[in-house]
Amino acid sequence: MTVTGEPAQAPVLVAERISKSFSDVQVLFSVDFDVRPGEVHALVGENGAGKSTLVKILSGFEAPTAGRILFNGRPIHLPANSAAEALGIILIHQEFNLADHLTVTESLFLGREITRFGLLDRKAMRAETRRVLDVLGARIDENALISSLPVADKQMVEIAKAISRDARVIFMDEPTAVLSREETDILFDQVRKLRATGTSFVFVSHKLDEIMELSDRVTVLRDGQWIKTAPTEMLDAEAIAQLMVGRELSSLYPAKHEPDVDEAVVLSVAGLSTGYVKDVSFDLRKGEVLGFSGLIGSGRTELMEAIAGLVGRSSGTVMANGAAIASGDFTAATKAGLAYLTKDRKGRGLLLGEGMTPNLTLQSIDRHVRHGYLDPKSEAMAMARAKRRFDIRVRDDRVRVGRMSGGNQQKLLLAKVMETEPQIIIIDEPTRGIDVGTKQQIYHFIAALAREGRSIIVISSEMPEVIGLATRVAVMREGHLVGMLEGEEISEQVIMRYAAGLKRQQMAG
Repeated sequence: MTVTGEPAQAPVLVAERISKSFSDVQVLFSVDFDVRPGEVHALVGENGAGKSTLVKILSGFEAPTAGRILFNGRPIHLPANSAAEALGIILIHQEFNLADHLTVTESLFLGREITRFGLLDRKAMRAETRRVLDVLGARIDENALISSLPVADKQMVEIAKAISRDARVIFMDEPTAVLSREETDILFDQVRKLRATGTSFVFVSHKLDEIMELSDRVTVLRDGQWIKTAPTEMLDAEAIAQLMVGRELSSLYPAKHEPDVDEAVVLSVAGLSTGYVKDVSFDLRKGEVLGFSGLIGSGRTELMEAIAGLVGRSSGTVMANGAAIASGDFTAATKAGLAYLTKDRKGRGLLLGEGMTPNLTLQSIDRHVRHGYLDPKSEAMAMARAKRRFDIRVRDDRVRVGRMSGGNQQKLLLAKVMETEPQIIIIDEPTRGIDVGTKQQIYHFIAALAREGRSIIVISSEMPEVIGLATRVAVMREGHLVGMLEGEEISEQVIMRYAAGLKRQQMAG
């Protein structure tokens, strides 16, 4: 952290009165921002605040409509090519910028290969890749294909790519979204080491605890406008949240709806096994919010995809609203009133190149067909209803979904699933990459669905989220259901003991 009273160094990178418009929609309004040598400057704001657009401008991936950029005190122009990287300005993309057909080593050295006597020096590149991965504590094979890596390992490769260059300023856009706490700690240790050598970081994150832990200064954007820049030590997480949303967040989590113990069981899972998940059994009652916690790789997503019929199971039964769901039968699960919200909204949940309406009605298309033809009026009514119900905010209804903020994308995904009128809803990572204001909205949506009598399963890597929403919490570890917690048992300490293997219940079934 910056020590109060130390003289501020001249900034290495400055944005002066930066504005940006896409067609006739303005997204940044005369924003000032600067980065000093050897600091971590957090850039925060709700989804749609303009953070990613400002980052892309400062790293050469977008051109500003107005304003100028200074590097070491001199005005510079950053066209959308490698000019920024040549200056040592590196962006770790929120969406991976990796080629699946390349190896880890080839990805790190793409465009800057080491040669010897005119030939690729693969041995030297592999050795340097291994060194960088070891520095990060990443147990990744330097010869592995990118396509074979899990999401968390791909993120570590992106980070290794950035620090392996002679970077002056590194932009990190939601770098910990798919990392475990252990992997996040390793990343933060490396950031601190590089900061001590004079490397600067711009840290974009919705995780306010991480911002408080790592950053020296915080800049808040709201609706494309600069709101405040201050030393982190002069703020707390609550103050940052209020600056982001422009209102007080007194009740992040709504009151829990406690279902009656005599309520009917709407989902019954017995002895379910897949390649990784082993002999899991549990019930879900009408109107209940059941949380699933566990470390990354514990098998939560694999279990839920098997329940929803997205993948097959090797044994066990699933009953939804009294109907048996055959292994791998997604259609049967949908007909039985079960819906699944994927945690990968960009890769598997939405069609980013399409507009909002085709995305909304894709899963419920039969409801909008009249006399063999798609009825635009019916779709338009559904879209208007979804925007009201889930507070989907866009400046232009014609926007492509890929251009929407993460929060609005998540609301659209929820609206899309709810178009099928499910009674059982499985939501995997409901607020990943979502700002605190939109998180609050999503939490209240979930509580409202439970009050309507719908049954919800929430899978989350954020323990406060599971604790704040659920009336029971199931804990997974290495493919097994190791604990089912209720009442006062539901705490971070108890959940962590189960997740780490320090405690285990004798589960029924």
